[in-house]
Amino acid sequence: MLHLLKPKHQRKYKKPRIGRGGKRGFSSGRGQKGQKSRSGHRIRPAERDLIMRIPKLRGYKNKPFKEGAQIVSVGDLSRVKGGEITATTLHAAGLVRKGHTLIKILDGGEVSAAVTVMSIPVSKGAKLKIEKAGGKVIA
Repeated sequence: MLHLLKPKHQRKYKKPRIGRGGKRGFSSGRGQKGQKSRSGHRIRPAERDLIMRIPKLRGYKNKPFKEGAQIVSVGDLSRVKGGEITATTLHAAGLVRKGHTLIKILDGGEVSAAVTVMSIPVSKGAKLKIEKAGGKVIA
């Protein structure tokens, strides 16, 4: 008889999809109102809020990311062996970190010997002291 026929295996239970009616009721286990109960809810990441707070005005710069020049005082030039002073000789003497492109010699201390500074920016006071000791500054 047709009404007594049964399948050999049991029927697999299918879990209902949330928020589409069914046995879970009105809110379907999502709670009540709010962003989390809506379909397609997406909470914005904190990084985006941070980016939105950064001012986007004319003249605003992120100055902490700018790399400054390494400073060498005139008094430290006596530690360099030889008469010529370049970026490589300053690195060899341990006055400057390697790979640092911006170097400037400032007025601090006294020059003991005549030295020639080549292709390194020099302050006005440092230039006067180097020339007074008999040295030269070549840009």
